[in-house]
Amino acid sequence: MWGYVLRRVSYMLLTIWALSFVVFVIIQLPPGDYLSTYISSQQAQGNTFDDAAIAALRRQYGLDGTFFDQYWKWITNFLQGDMGRSFEWNQPVTVLLAERLPLTMILSISTLIFVYIVAIPIGIYSALNQYSLGDYVFSTIGFIGLAIPNFMLALILMYVLFKYFGLSAGGLFSDQYATAPWSLGKVLDLFQHLWVPVIVIGMAGTAGLIRVMRGSLLDELGKQYVVTARAKGVRERRLIFKYPVRIAINPIVSTIGWQLPRIVSGETIVAIVLSLPTTGPLLYRALLSQDMYLAGSIVLTLGVLTLVGTFISDILLVMVDPRISFEKKA
Repeated sequence: MWGYVLRRVSYMLLTIWALSFVVFVIIQLPPGDYLSTYISSQQAQGNTFDDAAIAALRRQYGLDGTFFDQYWKWITNFLQGDMGRSFEWNQPVTVLLAERLPLTMILSISTLIFVYIVAIPIGIYSALNQYSLGDYVFSTIGFIGLAIPNFMLALILMYVLFKYFGLSAGGLFSDQYATAPWSLGKVLDLFQHLWVPVIVIGMAGTAGLIRVMRGSLLDELGKQYVVTARAKGVRERRLIFKYPVRIAINPIVSTIGWQLPRIVSGETIVAIVLSLPTTGPLLYRALLSQDMYLAGSIVLTLGVLTLVGTFISDILLVMVDPRISFEKKA
């Protein structure tokens, strides 16, 4: 087991290095750069720049070197905790991410917990009560959740809450806590506002996992070992939760690595609609303005989340399913 963990960690470090290079290539693909856009906008306002001023600005923004020089400078500084400086915000990227990343992680983890707590029990119920009224109701709700875009659901909730309850669904804090330092009151206010984006962002993921859990458990319930255990008189509850559920949950556990980055990146439009202070709108603005250090750092963070989530999934699979073993038998 420990040998497998060490191998996976070494592979993960190599993958992160390759991923950083691919990310830097992608954010450099659009023609021009932030400085070219900035100079064009200033010239449109009547300001002029000579060659010496442009060269000085390129040195200031770190755009005077070749592609490999820029990449090497960025990745070496990144390893030392310096993610570069945002062109648009004129602040270090670490400062911008320190303000928004904790809120993004709180929202993502809360959504992930909501998705699994809701999806797994409903999937088990639907499989054990196939074609019942409850199965049809949950299936209908699941298909609706898959069909409605998250941003539309956010708009619907905002309208309903404001029109019929006089509540504002936007933001993560009330006005008095938006710029206030952290305190117990601010934390409680955060959790009062958190449930709306959690439901909106988690609805599609919950609906999809319900279908996965239902289908996987139905496959297991029809297998011979379940029939044999029932014939031997094993109690139904013990039989269901000790064997078929543990095996049927494997596809869900194995997709944890996809859920984390999907939640972080999938909340961008919802965050814009609900005015959430997370990394989604920050990434969107960075891509529009070609703020390459900020965009690259966020995209690389999403890639690292994918790798870490996949690693956690593999470890959990060993714990959930005793049939899986990564060590060679003697």
